[in-house]
Amino acid sequence: MHGLAKRTRSLNPAGVVWLAFFASVVAAWAGLFAMVATSPFVDVPSGLWGALCIGAASADLASLFAMWLLMAAAMMLPTFVPALRTFLNLGTAGATQAVDAVALVAGYALVWIAGAPIGALGQLALTQAGLVAPDGSSLSFLLSSALLLMAGAYQLTHLKAACLARCRMPLTFFMERWAPGSARAFRMGLELGVLCFGCCSALMALAFVGGTMNLLWMGAATLFMVMEKLPDLGRILTRPAGYLLVTAAGATALAAPFF
Repeated sequence: MHGLAKRTRSLNPAGVVWLAFFASVVAAWAGLFAMVATSPFVDVPSGLWGALCIGAASADLASLFAMWLLMAAAMMLPTFVPALRTFLNLGTAGATQAVDAVALVAGYALVWIAGAPIGALGQLALTQAGLVAPDGSSLSFLLSSALLLMAGAYQLTHLKAACLARCRMPLTFFMERWAPGSARAFRMGLELGVLCFGCCSALMALAFVGGTMNLLWMGAATLFMVMEKLPDLGRILTRPAGYLLVTAAGATALAAPFF
């Protein structure tokens, strides 16, 4: 006990921030799995993940909001690691404090908290229109094609490139906007959240193609969005992914059973 207490006292503030940050990511994933474990729709193993979506037609908006909030935390917090690492590294020169880093993350998270109702309302509306199944997957070839085309075309736009350029160079971002204090850190977190939303919202909308609670999609999308924000690797991924998504949109439209 004495050794554990000593190690706890010696843990630097940046280490505490990282522990809290990754604990939040783990808690978000754990929350999703807990929803699965307590769902009456579980059919292990094939329906394990799909069961998380309890059925938008019968779910209340608050439940759908909670689901999308957990999805956002689980998928988008990992993409913030480079920016948080850069911010904390500035603390070694005395430019930042741990409380400023907490404010930075809070500003970033607030943007995605505000975005969660968009996903919840969208899922509710699409389900009630008969375009999306209870597991959140598209029932319409044309809807799937439209979402794929939207995401693919957006990958090729100047707006996407501009958002990614900022996200890929967090040090430059901080130096351009630097001012001491938690209030300024919170504002920078908000700006980074808006940039991240600009980078990733179209890709997040693809959840309706494969299912909002599809484990493979969530894992693949998270990995891609993390890699896309890396300076060297991301530059060779973004445009090819756009062309691939546009091609998939065309193939999906052609597969639609018009007759």
